[in-house]
Amino acid sequence: MSSIPDIESWSAPPPAPGSEASHSGLSRTQVAIFATACGLAVANIYYSQPLLGLIAPALGLRPGLAGLIVALTQLGYGAGLLFLVPLSDVIENRRLVIWALGAVVLGLFGIALSDSAVTFMAASFVVGVSAVATQILVPFASHLAPEESRGKVVGTVMSGLLGGIMLARPFSSYIAATFGWRAVFYISAGMMLALMLALLRALPERRPATKLDYAQILRSLPGLVARTPLLRRRAFYQGMMFAGFNLFWTGAPLLLAREFDLGHRSIALFALAGAAGALSAPVAGRLADRGLARPATGWALVSALIAFIIAAAAGYAHSIALLVVAALVLDAAVQVCQVLSLRSIYMLAPDLRGRLNGLFIAFAFLGGATGSGLAAAVYASRGWSTLASLGALFIFIALAQYASELRRR
Repeated sequence: MSSIPDIESWSAPPPAPGSEASHSGLSRTQVAIFATACGLAVANIYYSQPLLGLIAPALGLRPGLAGLIVALTQLGYGAGLLFLVPLSDVIENRRLVIWALGAVVLGLFGIALSDSAVTFMAASFVVGVSAVATQILVPFASHLAPEESRGKVVGTVMSGLLGGIMLARPFSSYIAATFGWRAVFYISAGMMLALMLALLRALPERRPATKLDYAQILRSLPGLVARTPLLRRRAFYQGMMFAGFNLFWTGAPLLLAREFDLGHRSIALFALAGAAGALSAPVAGRLADRGLARPATGWALVSALIAFIIAAAAGYAHSIALLVVAALVLDAAVQVCQVLSLRSIYMLAPDLRGRLNGLFIAFAFLGGATGSGLAAAVYASRGWSTLASLGALFIFIALAQYASELRRR
């Protein structure tokens, strides 16, 4: 088997008439719908992140194990990426999205009704698996976007997805402070039901052209990883970035509550400030469309490393302002790296886009789950400075790999 071309600055020729890649483009309204749907769906895997201090005691979970609440949701997301997202290359995409969102609703009700750590984590895993609907929607939008503006469309849709990630924390913190943590999941279940109805009307049908069945799709995944060096490289960068990202955002609410004595409403404002980093996603898409994916990736990795240096300084100086700066820089860097990576991967092979996307995000969220699982235990045993140093180490490893790739070229 030959390798899929390793390209990061490439423009494809126009698709042949009648091919699956041939399309008339997306209207601004459709792009906005895709972006909103991605944000609402992916937010479900982040609602519990700032609520560990409330949920763990309610379920009888020790503080050092509280990070498992977030980690299991993200491991579920990784499983969904490997086993559910590949179905987007087999099954009509709109129908697959609606089925997945229906399962999210069931999982959210399971979380809200949980009376033990076991039932909560099982329901969280279901939510994680099913929330990958958002990773069916992103390549779905890419299929419909014209080649010359694909980076811009992916960047805009990703800004909705990443905005959902950012806004999930302030939303859940505020709702939990006002109505209790269970209300967060009841409200989200209602939003998912409304989203399902809206998407039934708004999404076009998209039937994949592949003749492979589901078993053949799954068997093809290891070969895709082996034959696609760009996928391996980009997945490694993003896995390290997500490890640092989730380490920071799982640990920061604990720091703010214990060292700064902030309540959940104040923590919500802090998370809202960090959400401004989502504005960088469309900019990243434009950089990729101009063939600047590789240098911009280096800038993003260096920025993330600087963010953790600022975060460590914030702990020493007991400064919320510095912590906000660290959050903004880190969020922007992670999002830029992800948009650049997705645009590069989506240019490789349109008929493989669902599988390539699923593999890339699965590796990224494996790193994210690692960061989430470590955060509470590291903070409880070693403090914020160690946590910030660990985050910097994750980014440094990615930066070292990036530098080695440049030397090879």
